Amino acid sequence: MRLIEQKTIAAISTAQAPGGIGIVRLSGERAKEIAEKVFVPKGKKNISDVPGYTSLYGIAVDENGERVDEVLALVFTAPKSYTGEDVVEISCHGGMFIMQKILSLAIRAGAVPAQAGEFTKRAFLNGRIDLTRAESVMQLISASGEDAAKAAASGNEGVLQKKIETIRENLVAAAAHLAAWADYPEDEVPEITGEELSEAFCSAQEAFSKLLREFDSGRMLREGVRTVIAGRPNVGKSTLMNLLSGYERSIVTEHAGTTRDIVEDVINFAGIPLYIADTAGIHDTEDPIESIGVDRAVSRLSRAQLVFAVFDSSEALGAEDRALIEKIGGAPAIAVLNKADLPQQIKLEELEGQFSAVVPLCAKTGEGLAALEEAVVALLRKHPVNPSEGVLFTERQRDVIARASDALREANEALEAGMTFDAVTVSLEGCISALLELTGERISDAVLDEVFSKFCVGK
Repeated sequence: MRLIEQKTIAAISTAQAPGGIGIVRLSGERAKEIAEKVFVPKGKKNISDVPGYTSLYGIAVDENGERVDEVLALVFTAPKSYTGEDVVEISCHGGMFIMQKILSLAIRAGAVPAQAGEFTKRAFLNGRIDLTRAESVMQLISASGEDAAKAAASGNEGVLQKKIETIRENLVAAAAHLAAWADYPEDEVPEITGEELSEAFCSAQEAFSKLLREFDSGRMLREGVRTVIAGRPNVGKSTLMNLLSGYERSIVTEHAGTTRDIVEDVINFAGIPLYIADTAGIHDTEDPIESIGVDRAVSRLSRAQLVFAVFDSSEALGAEDRALIEKIGGAPAIAVLNKADLPQQIKLEELEGQFSAVVPLCAKTGEGLAALEEAVVALLRKHPVNPSEGVLFTERQRDVIARASDALREANEALEAGMTFDAVTVSLEGCISALLELTGERISDAVLDEVFSKFCVGK
C-alpha cells in the first residue's frame, strides 16, 4: 500500500498522568525536521544525521533555546517504523507539565495534534498492518488478564489475519474455477463438481462457526464478567468481597445490614477478569435507606453474568435464602457455603439442583478459595478458547464473520437445490467480500473512523 501524504502529527504516547518516563511521539514527513527544533543533541550528530533505530541523548529546548528537560530522542526512518513514516519519540521525565510543554513546542514547530488512534491508523493505511492487527493493539492495551493479553498478542502477530486469509484463498480459488469454467468453456477448463464445492464450503463454514462460538467466551476474557455477590444479611458477603479483592474493600461488622449500597472492584480471578459487586443483604426491610440498597442489589442481580450466592452453612436454609434462589433465576450462579469452619447445618440437597456448583468456603481464612476458582473456570469456560489460535476481538469482526457465514450458507443452499453455478457464485462472492472487509482490504472510511475512534490518543 502506498505511503499516505499527511501532516506530521504529535501526541503524548504514555499515560496522561505523572510517571517516571514520558514519551512524546511525532510521525510524518517532517517528523525529523520538527523534532530538531525541539531537541539539541549533546554530541555532534543530530536527528537527521543518524539512521533508523538510533537513540540520541540531549536536551529539549524552547524557542529561545532555554532548557526544558534532559531527554532521549529515538529515531525511526520510513518505512521501517510503526506507522511506516519517519517517527521520532522524545523520552522525557514523566511530569505532566514537562510532557505537555514538549508537545506544545512540537506543535508550535509545525506538527498537528494527533487524533485518537491516528498513529495506528497510519500504520494500517501505509500497509504496515491489517485491520485485525490494528484492532488487537487496543485489546492488548486494555487486557485485564493473562488470556486476554495472549489473545491480543496473537492478533497483533497476525494469527487471525493468517487464518482468515487461508479461508479466503480457498474460497477465491473455488470462485475463480467457477468463473473460468463458465466463461471460457473452449479452453477445456476442468469442470468443478458439486462435491468439490460442498467440501470447500463445509470446511470454511466450520471455521466460521468455531470463530463465532468462541467469541462470547473470548469476550469474557477481554471485557470481564459482571459478577454479583448476593445473599441475605450477615452471611459473609463483604468478607468474601475482601477475600477476593485481597484487601478490605468492604466494611465488615457483626451487625446485619452494614452494606447498604453496592461496593465494586475489578479483580483477576483464575485468569478471568471479574467486575465484582458486593451488594446489600437481600431481605424485607422498612428502613427507607436500606430498602434502596436492597432494590439496587436485586436490580444488579438481574443483569449479572455470574452470581456468587452466599449462604451461612452453620444455619439451616431460611425464607430469605429461598427468596434469593428464586430471584437469581437462570443466571449462571455458584452457591458459596460460607463459615465452613463451623458445624454445618445447611442441607446440601436443597441447593445442589439449583446451582452450577456448591462450594464450601471460609471467607475469613480463605480455605476453599481454590475450589471456588475451579468452579468459576468450569462454569465460564464451557467453550475453552485457545488465545494463541486467533480469536475475534470486536463486535465489528463478529458481525463481518456472521455475514460471511450467512453468505456461504446461501451459496451451499443454492448448490444443494441444484441451482446454476452462477447463482452459487453470487453468494460466494458476497462471502469473500465480507472477509476482505474483515482485514480492511475493502472497507469504507466511515467504518475506519469508527474503528480508530475507540483508540487512545498517542497510539
